Order: sequence, then C-alpha cells, then structure tokens
Amino acid sequence: MTKPGIPQGTRDFDPITVRKRNYILNTIRSTFELYGYQPLETPAMEYLDTLMGKYGEEGDQLIFKVLNNGLNDPKNTAKAQSGFDKLMEGKSSSELTERALKYDLTIPFARYVAMNHGQLTFPYKRYQVQQVWRADRPQKGRYREFTQCDADVVGSQSLINEIELASIYHDVFQKLRIKDYKLKINNRKILTALAELTGESSRLTDITVAIDKLDKIGMEKVKSEMEVRGLTKESIARIEEYLLIKGSNAEILQQLQHFFGENLTAKKGIEELNFIASSKNESIQIDITLARGLNYYTGTIFEAAAPTSVKIGSIGGGGRYDDLTGLFGLPGIPGVGISFGLDRIYDVLEELNLFPEAMEVSTLALFFNMGVDENFYVLDQMQTLRQQGISCELFHEPVKLDKQFKYAERKKIPYVVIIGSAEKEKGEAQVKNLLSGKQVTVKITELPLFFSNVSN
Repeated sequence: MTKPGIPQGTRDFDPITVRKRNYILNTIRSTFELYGYQPLETPAMEYLDTLMGKYGEEGDQLIFKVLNNGLNDPKNTAKAQSGFDKLMEGKSSSELTERALKYDLTIPFARYVAMNHGQLTFPYKRYQVQQVWRADRPQKGRYREFTQCDADVVGSQSLINEIELASIYHDVFQKLRIKDYKLKINNRKILTALAELTGESSRLTDITVAIDKLDKIGMEKVKSEMEVRGLTKESIARIEEYLLIKGSNAEILQQLQHFFGENLTAKKGIEELNFIASSKNESIQIDITLARGLNYYTGTIFEAAAPTSVKIGSIGGGGRYDDLTGLFGLPGIPGVGISFGLDRIYDVLEELNLFPEAMEVSTLALFFNMGVDENFYVLDQMQTLRQQGISCELFHEPVKLDKQFKYAERKKIPYVVIIGSAEKEKGEAQVKNLLSGKQVTVKITELPLFFSNVSN
C-alpha cells in the first residue's frame, strides 16, 4: 500500500487557508482592476527554449524540465540515452526534454505579446494570478510551487507607469493592513554604469548576481564571490565604495551624482530614480544595493520588503524591461511590471495576526434536520436565503440535536435554526446565536431580513 504524501516544497490548503489566500488574492485583483489592468492566463508549460537564458545562470538552473513522452518505449532507448548524455554534459537536449514548467509570469507574458501584438491595444496593461514552479531548496517563505500575482504594462516608456505601480503596492498593503513595509527602488542603468566605471562592463551579470546576495551573505562574502568570478581587487574596492552609500533619498541621489561624475548612463538612471522618488508615496526608499539578478531588467527595479518584525524578506518585486519581447523577434516594445508574493504575504498576515476574524466563517446558519417531512419545507426556505446571498446548510441526517450542535461548533457556524413541525405550523423558526447563547423566535418570512442584519 502506498503511503500518502506530497512532493517537498508543495502544500495542501485546507478551507480556512484557501479563504485567507482568496482574501489576499481578491484584494490584489480588485486593486489591479482599479488601475485599468486586464486579466490574462498562460499555460503551465512553455517550450524550454522560451524560458532558458532569460533568468541568469542561477535562475536557469531552477527551471523544472518536463520529460518528453515515450522515453520508456524500447524504440526510443538510444534517443533517450543520447539526451541524457547531453544533459549530463550541461547541454540542452531536445531528445530528452522540450518543455518546462514556467518559472515566472513575465517571460510567458512577453511571449504572449510577441505572438499577439497585432491584436493588442498599446499601452497594454495586463495582470496575471497563476502558479509558477522553481526547483529551489524549500524553506520558510520559499516553495517549489507557488502563486505569483503580476501586473505589467507594455508599449510605454513613461515613468508614470512606475509611479502607478508603486501606488498599487501601497494600496494593496494598506488594504491588507501591512503598515511598515518598504518599497525599495534602484535602477539597472546605475548598475550598468558601475560596471562601466570599474572597467568590468562584460561582467555586469557577475556583479549584479553577487550584489543581489548582500543582505544574505554580507559584504565580505560578496567581495569574495566577485573575486572568484574574476573581478580585479581594484574593481571590487570601487564597487564596495558604491555599496556603502547610504542616507535619505535626497542624500543618496547627491552621493551618486558625485560618485559617477559625468557618466551618461548613470545620469539617466539617477534622473529616473529622482522622478519616481519625488512622488508622494512615502514608502519609496532608494536602495542602491538592490540589484535583482534577472538579466532582462533595463531600468527601474522594485523590491517590496516585509516589516522588519517579520523575518521573511521580500514580498514583491519587479522592474522595467525595455526590450523583453525582442527575445522573441519583436524589438522595440518597452515594458515595466511588478509581482506580489502571495505565499509570503500570507505568512506576514498570519504572523502579525492581520487576517479579519470572519475568515474562518463560511456558513452563517445551520438548519437542523428535524425529519423528512420538515426537510422539504426547510430546503425551500434555505433557497430563499441563498438567493439573497446568505450562506446556509442543512444537517445531512435527522440525529440527536447534540450531535448537530457539535457539528456547527466545529465548523464555527455562528447560528443554528430549528424548524420542527410546531414551528412550521406557526410559520416561525427558533434561531440561536452560538457565540452569545441567545435564542430568539423569528417569523419564517423575516428570516432573510434577520440574517441580513446580523451579517452586516
């Protein structure tokens, strides 16, 4: 007999958890809609070539590859072995795998735009709420299967998009009562200028991947990693000088101007940072150590950090990618987007006890099962309530009232309704509040009004 279990890094969600997740998702979706974003869904699988080479060296290693069909067929033994040998050599192998589970929602979105640009109205604003998969090492806040909530706008270079996306972050976190988050921003042009200034332009990816680990491993280990990646000690010293820049937004911008001097790439990045930081969103915090190791970012980069009281890291991120669709043969379409980390936001709300108390209540009223004759009458009354948006259910069998009470208590149903033969004859119902213990008699015709009042 097979012992039941699920793969590491995946989870089952019980009813309470699903309701809490839907509370977050509905908040995010409704906010996206307020800003004019439209829903989109893409397949769970993409062609491997669509995904590979878009996430940097470390990201590519985390892509879940899907084996081709029929590899166990004796006729395909040689093909499968050839594919396996190539894979062991670190090469791609179409004989073994041509598809992969999507790593994020951005690259599939870029592929969608490239395939459908003739039918889209630009700027095209879309949002997606779907599962993604990463072959990562599972730990708190990091899973192999998780939900991303993305909003992107393509076909516009305007920095107003960045300001609005920052406002979306602010609106969502305020609605979820996450008060002390920080929205960190930086600009990839500044990081590009840093590589230019140190004479390491060809090692931009090496620099950003190392800097991106600063919070996790500290300055000394970041310096060691850059040395291993081939950067000179002089370049590393200059990068360290950059990483030590701190202060208010205005102070950081001033120090950056002094540090980079007349570098034109840096000037453009500083100008863009200044424009966004000048908005009224007080949560925006310039952080020049923010790198985000994904290769496709070209301008602004975002990272939403959880309150410091919760040790969970970022709960959102994103950035500008001005030629992402060029990867699919459609150059010249700029874009910018953000993503919310649903699972991490859930953990933050749970740890800070920010979920509304009513989350655990799904059914407002349980009608007791008083016998076959009464049940058809009760079912009619319940339909009337449901048509007015009042959730209710009938206990499945006519057993002792004690057992029906216990069922209601275990499911945290706040009200029970008793309509026996006597109540049916009088046109009345006995309604008991299980939280207060108070029981009242309510006319059958007034049940909808009664429950509407107590649910508001």
